[in-house]
Amino acid sequence: MSTVTGAPSGRVWRGSLRVQLTAVFGLLFFVAATAVLAGSLILVRNGMRYSLDLAFDPRVFPVSNEMTKAVIVSSMERNLLAKGGITVLVVGVLATTAGWLAAGRLLRPLHRITSTAERIAGRTLHRRIALEMPPGEVKRLADTFDRMLDRLDGAFAGQERFIANAAHELKTPLVINRTLVEVAMNRPDAPVELLRLGENLLAVNARHERLIDALLTLARAEDALTDRVPLDLADVCDAVVTAAEPEAERQREGLEAGLDPAPSIGDPILLEQLVRNLVDNAVRYNESGGLVRVTTAHDRHGPRVVVANTGARISAHEIPVLFEPFRRLTDRVGSARGSGLGLSIVRAVARAHGGDVTAEPRHGGGLTVTVALPARHDHARLTGA
Repeated sequence: MSTVTGAPSGRVWRGSLRVQLTAVFGLLFFVAATAVLAGSLILVRNGMRYSLDLAFDPRVFPVSNEMTKAVIVSSMERNLLAKGGITVLVVGVLATTAGWLAAGRLLRPLHRITSTAERIAGRTLHRRIALEMPPGEVKRLADTFDRMLDRLDGAFAGQERFIANAAHELKTPLVINRTLVEVAMNRPDAPVELLRLGENLLAVNARHERLIDALLTLARAEDALTDRVPLDLADVCDAVVTAAEPEAERQREGLEAGLDPAPSIGDPILLEQLVRNLVDNAVRYNESGGLVRVTTAHDRHGPRVVVANTGARISAHEIPVLFEPFRRLTDRVGSARGSGLGLSIVRAVARAHGGDVTAEPRHGGGLTVTVALPARHDHARLTGA
């Protein structure tokens, strides 16, 4: 049976159905064997007393017959109790061992259902248990679980189709609008007012495109991951930092990186989006002349990415709000940049990979955001790979 990582061993044993069944089997045997032994003692006592009454005639042994019979019966009882107790103990241990093996055999279909459910939960909804055994309670449970997976698979497939169709329907008008504005701005006789209006419209159009992309990324991140490959988060961060350097220079900000190897397993596109959102937020919501530092590391808990900046002061009680969709840091510092989905996407991607994200205010202003992901062997356990 699967166990919960980090749970106390005593709690795991108490929660094991196999242990409970073995304990029940062993207890029932010992109770039954004790009852048989007690009944045997009663039968032996009564039988011996009857036989001794016949053997010891009171007319021949007038004085010592009762004492002699008591000694003989007591000796027989002690002998039976000692040898019977040892026999019950030895056979009880063997019976308990047999109960352990029998419980494992009986629970084997449940093990299969559990392992299949763990693989499905971590990777894909396309697998099925398909348990082959005679009709019964376990077979009915497995078939019910398969039917539930069929419905879930259909629901998620419909959701993916809806997202794809929505992306097409939402982005196509924006592309058309951008093209029309650019054509109008490129006319030789376009007045200055038209050019200014066109620039504003293009900026609004670009912001809407980024918002739609962010919503689609968030929807994909909250869905089950199907693309998991080995990668190094240091390489991902290096590419993102290199791409963000021009914007940091334009904002007159420093951008530093301390990238130690941080091997992991996951979706490269989503993890790159995670790091890009962290770095973009750190650059966008920084102060002029400030500093953004990106570091990666790997410890016994797994790989982690840390992004810190020197932006505005944030109170500790405000940090949870930043991870909610459409809640902007700019609501407190007076800027209108961003869609308010950056950290929401970061959290969704991290949790989809079995990790999590935390943030804490820096002394003097700014945030330190840490993304922690499971180690590779933990990924294999979580996904059943």
